[in-house]
Amino acid sequence: MKYWYQITRKSLYRLSLGLLVPAVMIGAIAMEPKSEPVHAQTANQGRPLQIKSDIQEYDARNQIVTARGNVQMLYAARGIKATAAQAQYFSRERQIVLSGNVYILQAGGNSIRGERVTYLIDQGRFIAQPRQNQQVESIYFVDDANIAPTGNNTPPQTPQLRR
Repeated sequence: MKYWYQITRKSLYRLSLGLLVPAVMIGAIAMEPKSEPVHAQTANQGRPLQIKSDIQEYDARNQIVTARGNVQMLYAARGIKATAAQAQYFSRERQIVLSGNVYILQAGGNSIRGERVTYLIDQGRFIAQPRQNQQVESIYFVDDANIAPTGNNTPPQTPQLRR
């Protein structure tokens, strides 16, 4: 009986150590601060925001993804493709900030070029800023098939903007 107790005691000790280490690890994982899952959109859950780049970082505390170097972004749910030197996805604010020679191509052929472009996901809105002493360039394809001809072949004059 004494021999059985010693074997069992050693076995229990080894077993408890074997269970203790995973239990401590599970406890440590359970005690980590919970972060909200990162979502690219609300209306079409499960559709990805894909970003490829040379380097990527994720700040779990602030829920910010930063991609640098040869950034290529594909947001298929919104029909957006983009290239830039850097992209940041702000999960909490639900916005994407692209910077450094930004080019965005939308489904349908519309495009935007600028130095910095912010995309407000919930509003579906782009805010583009140029390089210093330059301008932002956008190309929009306008369907004017339903517009009646004016009868003359001279193009309309462009209004002068006041500064």
